[in-house]
Amino acid sequence: MSHDHHHHHGHHHHFDTQREGNKKGLLIALIITAGIMVLEFVGGLFTNSLALLSDSGHMLSDTSSLALSLVAIWFANRAASAKKTYGYYRFEILAALFNGVALFVIAGFIIYEAYQRVLEPQSVASGSMMLIAAVGLLANLISAWSLMRQGDVKGNVNLRSAYLHVLGDALGSIGAIVAGLLMMLFGWYIADPIISVVVSVLILKSAWGVLAHSVHILMEGSPEGVDHSEIKNLLENIEGVKDVHDLHIWTITSGLDSLSCHMRVEDEKDCQQILQKAIDLVHDHCGIEHTTIQIEKSALQHRTLKV
Repeated sequence: MSHDHHHHHGHHHHFDTQREGNKKGLLIALIITAGIMVLEFVGGLFTNSLALLSDSGHMLSDTSSLALSLVAIWFANRAASAKKTYGYYRFEILAALFNGVALFVIAGFIIYEAYQRVLEPQSVASGSMMLIAAVGLLANLISAWSLMRQGDVKGNVNLRSAYLHVLGDALGSIGAIVAGLLMMLFGWYIADPIISVVVSVLILKSAWGVLAHSVHILMEGSPEGVDHSEIKNLLENIEGVKDVHDLHIWTITSGLDSLSCHMRVEDEKDCQQILQKAIDLVHDHCGIEHTTIQIEKSALQHRTLKV
């Protein structure tokens, strides 16, 4: 059994720097979101605006989800142990999954509230409501910007779930401003629940993406952009390789992928040379550093594997 553990320092350094940025972006967003949550709650009580109150409830869940994402990154930094050989990186994926579920619950709650409001629209102090919503919107945009600038919102599923929470808040604030305008100009108090439903549907759409991605990783699915059969062909095209089987490619956490396989080689060939070629090929082609390849010759027979 041959293992490769010579980590390319460059890629690893980038992975760590990226995580520091993720932490910084999350912390800024957390502080801003918590501040706006308090403002909207007090403002909602003051203006009798359910839109603001429900948005502050939305903010409360966002504050806790941002805190959870931060805890996940801190947790993931803990060293691997004899019991947790991959360390705690997967905690980030669990946090993203939890956040995705939380977004579904929030959206469901808002839709239910909106339904009650459509049946009997209530009057709202629309001017103050719009002012508070505008402050909220500005703060959300700063949060989203700090997450984008400091962190990796495309590649890291945990950070993306936090980013979507913040964007959902921004949409909520825009919705509250539009509803406030309609109520102020035309007295359409029904605008409040209708707009909150539109925002909820948008939140559900992004929540579904986060959930699907998290479940895919937890189910040991192949990483995005990595073609299983293409890698198999590449490895089988190495001179001296008869076939490649039991090939598995999976994600430990965003930005950290693993590959393992068995490789049958011709008896007279140099195993180490072929192994080195295979390791380099996997690294250069799909950036995977955590590679475990078992080289086999004709004398070796192992039992049929289930997966």
